[in-house]
Amino acid sequence: MIRLASWIVGSLVIAALAAWMISLPGTLTLEVAGYRMQPRLGVAVFMFMVIAIVVIFIWAIVRRIISAPRAMARRRRERRREQGVEALGAAMIALQAGDPGRARSLARDAQARLPSNAAARLLEARADLALGDMAAAREHYRALIASDQTALAALTGLYDQARAQQRPQAALTFARKALNLAPDSAWAAEAVFNDLAQRGQWAEAVAMVNAEQAGSREQRARKRRRQAVIETARARESETSEPLSALEHALTALRLLPDFVPAALIAARIHINRGETRKAMSLLRRIWRATGHPDIAALYGHAQPGASAVDRLKRMGEIIEIPPPHRAAGMALARAAIDAYDWVLARQALAPFAGPDATQGVASLMAEIEEGQHGDQGRAREWLARAVRAPRDPAWTADGMVSDEWEPVSPVTGRLDAFEWKVPMIATMTATTPPDGGLLAQSSPQPALPLAPAPNPT
Repeated sequence: MIRLASWIVGSLVIAALAAWMISLPGTLTLEVAGYRMQPRLGVAVFMFMVIAIVVIFIWAIVRRIISAPRAMARRRRERRREQGVEALGAAMIALQAGDPGRARSLARDAQARLPSNAAARLLEARADLALGDMAAAREHYRALIASDQTALAALTGLYDQARAQQRPQAALTFARKALNLAPDSAWAAEAVFNDLAQRGQWAEAVAMVNAEQAGSREQRARKRRRQAVIETARARESETSEPLSALEHALTALRLLPDFVPAALIAARIHINRGETRKAMSLLRRIWRATGHPDIAALYGHAQPGASAVDRLKRMGEIIEIPPPHRAAGMALARAAIDAYDWVLARQALAPFAGPDATQGVASLMAEIEEGQHGDQGRAREWLARAVRAPRDPAWTADGMVSDEWEPVSPVTGRLDAFEWKVPMIATMTATTPPDGGLLAQSSPQPALPLAPAPNPT
């Protein structure tokens, strides 16, 4: 309704202006090629306006005809560009769908239609890499390195190619170049960090971790754990040669992760070697209450050098209640009681855990008790037979490998902080087995040696 009213008002205004213009007084004399005209002033103005409109219209047609070839060329370029973009998108979809051959063909088509588009060449290099054409992929990537816009993407591709070809040094070189080019590159920083960890360059590794930006709570927790693991690795490395420095690193790790068992074990051993038994026992008591780790209990029992088996059992009673609150506590107490020939206490400590779900460790200890207390070879063999089929006890495990001690890096993959204290699913190789000549460990334990008569407790 408003638009109709506006149109009517506008029409009336234009009509009024035209009528006013035609009714203007006076005449205008025009002489052209011997012809003389004397129209009224309003009519002459109107005629001039009509002639101007006709001239503009004719010029627009002439201009359209003149610029037609240029417009057609521009339209062809736009159409070519649209086809190139469509081919590029189809190539990305094909590569993601697992059809690298079609992806490469479409990428070449896109590159022909979009010569200045580096994404087409990068996509072709990715397709070559997926097809196994390493030489072609390398040429594409090396050509893309020259441009600042595509250098990081090219180095990423070269890094992936080097890893696929099992060339770790070349991959590390590309990662270092990418890190120099883009310090915020996550994959490059991770690759360089993993190399430092594998080679034991802990000072440089911890410097990289310290420089990391941690915004969220998860990132801060991950950063603290990495720092603690590296500090523990440094303490482990220098525990024998530089015990004071090792103690400082271990305590730093404990400040970052207060319940980190490997760091606590190193710090406690150094305290014990320095004659600081009270500090060691205080630290071990705190970690035992927090974790219940059997290695902590074992070291606590041996915190006093030269102590007798009876003294070690008394010391173990300071941190383990009767009945023991969990299996690790029961096994640790039973081990100390067996060493002290307190068979009743040893049997009492294992009683809650010696049922049908007894683990290998519990079954082996029960075999020792039966042999040592009553000399019952038959019962001992029964327990050893159960141990063969029993569930495994927790151990330090990383990438299928079981180790007697914690290590900062997995010997299989070189991954930092790979070892976890858990029940191993499948035991593949012990950490002390040579990788080239050792036998694979079976999932069942080795047969136990015959139990010899135990000596008198000291």
